[in-house]
Amino acid sequence: MSSGRALTGTAWAVLLLGLWAWGRDGADGPGAASGPTTGDIAAVGRPPGVPLPPAHSPLEPAPPRRVAVPSLGISAPVVPRGLDGDGAIDPPPYESAQTVGWYDAGTRPGAAGPALLVGHVDTETRPAVFYGLSAARPGETVAVTRSDGSVAEFTIDDVQVVPRDGFDARRAYGPRQPGRAELRLITCGGTFDPETRSYTANVVVSAYLTGVRG
Repeated sequence: MSSGRALTGTAWAVLLLGLWAWGRDGADGPGAASGPTTGDIAAVGRPPGVPLPPAHSPLEPAPPRRVAVPSLGISAPVVPRGLDGDGAIDPPPYESAQTVGWYDAGTRPGAAGPALLVGHVDTETRPAVFYGLSAARPGETVAVTRSDGSVAEFTIDDVQVVPRDGFDARRAYGPRQPGRAELRLITCGGTFDPETRSYTANVVVSAYLTGVRG
């Protein structure tokens, strides 16, 4: 759609305000078929019979530099993002739609707690970095290259499509297990609502630290 930029912008506003509310006390310590999940709000969750490895001990904090999800063909630089003038987390600009934003007032990926990485699903002309994120499945790997040269390897354990109406930021972005190093990959999803000119949900992929290289 030619108005894709305006559409995703509205969805970002709702999503990021939710992140802001979570982040205040959670700190450290219009795509096509393969894009945003369509249909009813769904929870992919963990399919029966998918073995997941044990969690790795949290690492010393270090800022992220790149993120990769090999199974989805995602490999992108990561940049820190803070709050905008409205008090919401500022996503990467559309001119950098192939870049992922890290909420730098929160957890550093690999350290204890949930680290938040956000990316656009599309622009007005083409898919963006997290266009295929809703196809992620439990058991797949997310690799985060950090500023100290290490690569933190996370295993996906949950994929949710969370409705914007009644959005619970703490439930979506809060820790699943206290003391564990966790990761959230977040983008727009659901269906397109012509009345609000935005997507109806957000895709939230959850993962936890299971290894480290380098």
